[in-house]
Amino acid sequence: MCLIVFAWRPGHAQPLLLAANRDEFHARPTQALGEWADTPGLYAGRDLQAGGTWLGVTAEGRFAALTNIRDPRLPQGERSRGELPLDFLRGTQTPEQYLRDVAGQAQHYSGFNLLVGTREALWFFNSKAGAVTRVQSGVHGVSNAGLDTPWPKLQRAKAAFAATLDDPQTPHLLALLADRQGAADADLPDTGIGLEWERLLSSIFICSPPYGTRASTVLRVLADGRQQLLERSFGTQGEVIGEVELNLPPA
Repeated sequence: MCLIVFAWRPGHAQPLLLAANRDEFHARPTQALGEWADTPGLYAGRDLQAGGTWLGVTAEGRFAALTNIRDPRLPQGERSRGELPLDFLRGTQTPEQYLRDVAGQAQHYSGFNLLVGTREALWFFNSKAGAVTRVQSGVHGVSNAGLDTPWPKLQRAKAAFAATLDDPQTPHLLALLADRQGAADADLPDTGIGLEWERLLSSIFICSPPYGTRASTVLRVLADGRQQLLERSFGTQGEVIGEVELNLPPA
């Protein structure tokens, strides 16, 4: 993923409500959201190049999501970041235990943010900062820097997301994820990739033939154990090319 906004509300009827965009090169082969034949009970999209995922859940209520850190100065890892959410989903460790293990091997991966949790706890790790932190209740977001870094696109997405919380209908969440308004040049971060790319990547929804938003996902985790997921997929011109909706019963 390249942008995730979410409300973490322990004790609420919907402890976790999340809206996210996955941005990627269009040439990278991908399998849409669904149950994995080789891992029954795991529901996620699949990167067919390296075999991992960017966001997924399990029937038992485990959740994981990943974004990259955009910083050309960071060393490139020899292992795929997509295996990090996948290993948590396939495992049995608590979110905190898992991220502490990940922290000890983060040097094998290019920069990443990793969000993992259950209905009871949500934890976050940023490989650049190296800190394992418990997510506090509230509205949060992460793009390609750290948790709640005030990039224009993330601030815009969080504000739009927060405005839906009284009545968070899925069409409204998808609409905020489809926002193509870019940031003013004066507000752009300088991550070392050049002005043209900073402009392209400054919108919530990214549209260009080589690289752009490949999928938008809405996830609801309910207090009774139900999980609802919707993934909408896009083509090279930002057109909708598919949609998958899953309603998972309590484990």
